[in-house]
Amino acid sequence: MSDLFVGKLRVVRPLAVLGTIGVLVAACGGTSTAGTGLAADQTLRFPSDSPIGTLDPAQINAETDVELYQNLFDGLLKFDDTLKVVPDIATKLPDISSDGLTYTFKLNPNAKFWNGHAVKASDFIYSFSRSAAEGQDAYGGNFDHVVGYDVVSTTKDWAHNQKMLSGMSAPDDHTLVIKLTSPWGVFNTELALAAAAQVVDPTVVNTDDTNWWATPATAVGTGPYKMVSYTPKQSIAFDAVPNWWGSPQPTVQHVKIDFIGDMSQGVAKYEQGGYDLIGYGGMGSDTPIADIIRLKNDPVVSKQLKFVNKVRTIWVQYAFGRADSVFKGDLASGPAHDLRMAFSLAIDREQMVNVACANGITCSAATGGLITKGLKGYVGDDSDPLAKFDATQAKALLKSGDPTGAKTAHLTYYYDPNKAIYKATAENVASQWKANLGITVTLQPIDHATFIKNYTHHQYNLFREGWQADYDHPQDWFDNLFIKGGGSNGGEFTDPKVEDLVAKADAEPVLDKAIPDYVAASKQMMADAAYAPLAYFKGEFLFKPYLQGAGSNNFNDFYWNEMKIGSH
Repeated sequence: MSDLFVGKLRVVRPLAVLGTIGVLVAACGGTSTAGTGLAADQTLRFPSDSPIGTLDPAQINAETDVELYQNLFDGLLKFDDTLKVVPDIATKLPDISSDGLTYTFKLNPNAKFWNGHAVKASDFIYSFSRSAAEGQDAYGGNFDHVVGYDVVSTTKDWAHNQKMLSGMSAPDDHTLVIKLTSPWGVFNTELALAAAAQVVDPTVVNTDDTNWWATPATAVGTGPYKMVSYTPKQSIAFDAVPNWWGSPQPTVQHVKIDFIGDMSQGVAKYEQGGYDLIGYGGMGSDTPIADIIRLKNDPVVSKQLKFVNKVRTIWVQYAFGRADSVFKGDLASGPAHDLRMAFSLAIDREQMVNVACANGITCSAATGGLITKGLKGYVGDDSDPLAKFDATQAKALLKSGDPTGAKTAHLTYYYDPNKAIYKATAENVASQWKANLGITVTLQPIDHATFIKNYTHHQYNLFREGWQADYDHPQDWFDNLFIKGGGSNGGEFTDPKVEDLVAKADAEPVLDKAIPDYVAASKQMMADAAYAPLAYFKGEFLFKPYLQGAGSNNFNDFYWNEMKIGSH
């Protein structure tokens, strides 16, 4: 996902799985419910320094939104605690025809929206078709193998011209059939992803296709929580759904989130007792470095500070499709290629990590390709030539690509400052470009929601790009980011060699056999100087010791309905 999409896991997770961390502690006094050791007030409070972009399944494209959304909606499938695909609203995994083209799902007859409407197979046809049509800048492309996608995905003003995916049918209310154009080995995985494939209530969405999700009365989902108030850029609150159809039933009854200016304010309020945790809602990399260093030296609070390696990478992205971009074209060699190489080789990533990430506490240098270390498709430590620092060569390449200096005289680097690391890395690379290339690049911070919308609409020539793995498969990275038409391909990068390698790998049902082609695609992008790698993320969290079941793994936050608030 753009910085971030995450796999969906609504089950209790063992603490040892995937490097997960959690806080499971005994009660420690205070008002409690007799005999349970739990607080009488089951209200969870935490801050976010990033305003909501959307909670609409068709449009959602950022982790900061998904971490909230995943508590409100359900799909056919989900991931379990080992990231294995398991049923969600479906009663079992689909029956798949011998040719791999037809998937048949049986739906749980008890599933319903919080407004009481029963979930029907036709609701999934509506929801998936809507995502395919309206989610072209998000995850609508996940349905590109469904028969009829070519028609639905190009439908203009779908809300008033509702064409459904012709490959989907509902023989009855609890049976859903999906036909594919060709076998697609990761289709179940894409359906389990917390994006695009969650069901919505057509009777509600049709009342206001654009803003239905932003009003408590119409933000209707099937999950264990529902929105009860929302003041944009100020606060949002959720309540547990009474008699929710799924399990486990929520113990936490209320969730209240404040949108704040920066996470240092949140840390201060946490220390004063105003918040129960820091880091949820996609904020696991937002705590200022000065606060982290201070907290690590605090004998009490340091025990509440947790670090988790996140499957997230950030890099500098160049525009390949814009007519006014000095970085476009010349994939293998030439002036534009030299410029891209110059900008990448001019960055000393060890210096950047020391300055921007507290000497490596909060991130590490991205030296092994964009796919994060630990995931399938990682190329290898120090394998990326774009991650090497060579100021002398960078200057020579700059001279070759821009002899007069005119091309690089008025460049702007766009980024969203909602995360401390985004601002710190932007300032650091700009200072290094100045010191090592003699180029002054203007820094332009943009509000996060606006930034995501603008870069997916290809409005920037030089900008921060990022991705958090949705699941452990290289297809997730390539098809979304570096294939022509990918929903998050903000730089419009395309290379026929990469396209061919990825197409071959995507069609291979055995992942181990596909890995060599994905690695070859990564190396081709390196040869193209398609990006300038920056950092792999670590997440920082603070959890009060009275929280039970709270935590985060490499992919996402633990779900609210798994948590309990002990007496304190």
